[in-house]
Formats: sequence, C-alpha cells, structure tokens
Amino acid sequence: MRALPAEIPLIGFCGGPFTLASYAVEGGSSRHFTHTKTFMYREPEAWHRLLDRLVDALIDYLNRQIAAGASCVQIFDSWIGNLGRGDYLTFIDRHLRRLIAGIVPGVPVILFGTGTNHLIDLLAATGCDVIGADTVTDLNEAWSRCGGPQKLSIQGNLDPCALLAPRERLIEMTKAVLDAANKRPGHIFNLGHGIVKETDPEQAKFLVNYVREHS
Repeated sequence: MRALPAEIPLIGFCGGPFTLASYAVEGGSSRHFTHTKTFMYREPEAWHRLLDRLVDALIDYLNRQIAAGASCVQIFDSWIGNLGRGDYLTFIDRHLRRLIAGIVPGVPVILFGTGTNHLIDLLAATGCDVIGADTVTDLNEAWSRCGGPQKLSIQGNLDPCALLAPRERLIEMTKAVLDAANKRPGHIFNLGHGIVKETDPEQAKFLVNYVREHS
C-alpha cells in the first residue's frame, strides 16, 4: 500500500455511541427512534451495557487508526440531536466522555452531530478538542457557548447544498461562514454535514481554493 505524503493529514473516524446503538436497535435509519428510546427508557441497565461494549470497540478501533497513521479522529454521533438535554445526560454523556478519554493522548478529537444546537455546550464539555457545527447552527453563538477559541476549536458549517448553487450564491454563503468565524484562530472551515452525491467536483475544488484565498 502506498503511503500518503507527509504533508497530507489523515483523519480517522467512527460512528458515535447513540448513533450506532440506534442502528442496531432500529435495524436501520429512523425518523423518530421509537424502538431505540423505548429500549433506552424501559431497559436502562441493558442500554448502558450495550453502550459500554460499543465504546470498548470504538476506543480500540480509533486507536488502531491512529497507529496506522491518522493524525486526528472525528466521532460522528450523527443522530444524537434527537435527544433532549436530560436524556443526553442520563443515557449518553458518560459514554462519550469515556470514548474520548480512551483515545491516545495528544491526538485531536472532533465531535459532530446534527441538530445539536441545544446540546452544544454539553458536547464541548466531553473532552473533545473540536466541535462540529451543523448547517442550521449559528457558528458564532455556538462557539461562544462552547467557551470560545480559548477553550476549543469549531468546525463548519456551510450547507452542503450550497455546492449545488450558482457560483455567486456559493460565494455569498461561504463568505457568511467566514464572516461568522471572523478570522479567529481555531475555526476549521467545513460543510455542516456530509457532501451530497450530486456535487460537481469542480465546485468543491472552487470552494476549497476560495476559502484558502479569503481566510
């Protein structure tokens, strides 16, 4: 296998505990997570045992990625925003904290979930180094609630569908993200969720070059 050039960083990743547990319980994706929450509420001890096992596996999985050359890791707990603050603290918080604490010291950890504006301060307190902000989260407000650049970095949060827009609109939306970050140290420009398959690669290249030139 050909090694990556030293100047190209490699990001490791995994799914987060709630998201993986929901796929296991639901048998796939879900809109309301009915089966997951029913299990969580009715069988809390079994729920925590399930997440303990998932976290054990995820710690090993991420650390093996680091050993193989990953210079940072990102945890995608994509659907954690479906939980209220009380449920998050009761059923998830300790597991995310243990997962992050188990990662090789000194390796930056990015934590991301969609619809997490109401949890953003709690996620920032898990020990991660970077919080990923989704598309509908106000970047500046979220960063302030997380403690600002002096506490941790923030990643995001351009709407992925902006890459399907005309160049003029793409530039306008990109500038809005850069303006919100205001050139403060610790902002990582990124999309607010995954890139959509309809994206023209030339649009993505244009976006990368534009951000490099204007930030």
